[in-house]
Amino acid sequence: MIREFTKGILKENPLFIIVLGLCPALAVSTEVINALGMGAGVIFVLLGSNISVSLLKNFIPEKVRIPAYIVIIASFVSIVEMVMKAYTPDLYKNLGIFVSLIVVNCVILGRAEAFASKNNLPRSVLDALGMGIGFTLGLLIISLIREVLGAGSITLFPIKAIGFNGKIMIPWISSYSFKVFAFASGALLVMGYIKAFIAWYGSRKIDAAKESDSTGSKPEAKSNISVEQAE
Repeated sequence: MIREFTKGILKENPLFIIVLGLCPALAVSTEVINALGMGAGVIFVLLGSNISVSLLKNFIPEKVRIPAYIVIIASFVSIVEMVMKAYTPDLYKNLGIFVSLIVVNCVILGRAEAFASKNNLPRSVLDALGMGIGFTLGLLIISLIREVLGAGSITLFPIKAIGFNGKIMIPWISSYSFKVFAFASGALLVMGYIKAFIAWYGSRKIDAAKESDSTGSKPEAKSNISVEQAE
């Protein structure tokens, strides 16, 4: 059961491994606060849609399953929109149309079709949480790199009670920031380098596993030869 949760964070991360939901990820990842807001919305919609689809899968006719899933997802997206408008209007304005486009996010529709419609409720909940957290972590990594290098700052939610305006400035980088990371081309650069690092790290692990297998088999071969010679 625990694998259903961890796979979305590591082995099947929606952004870095499966490469789904890239449009909102690259568009809203200019600031960390945007990533947190989008990630929270995606987790809520994923959880709600997976639970609903898992419970209703035996009652939804096969011919209309995709339209039914979209209606379910759209209902939860509407809730997210209304909550953001009411409580975080600035964040809603920053995310813009990409809040509404959660409806057609490939991660959410894909989990409803590929997993929730074929599994029980506990597994569907764990899958939604794992995929949602994995998507949010991916967004946070991209937005942190882009904002730190592109603006020399980290933008979080303001806390008026302690006088925190939500902006953390990084002294040296803020004076010599790389503005390219604030644009769409910067988002593609960050994504490309992260994918390249993951591919490099994966190949290193494969090579290390092959080396350990080959070194582990040599002593066995030598011992067999020595036994044959003794005979």
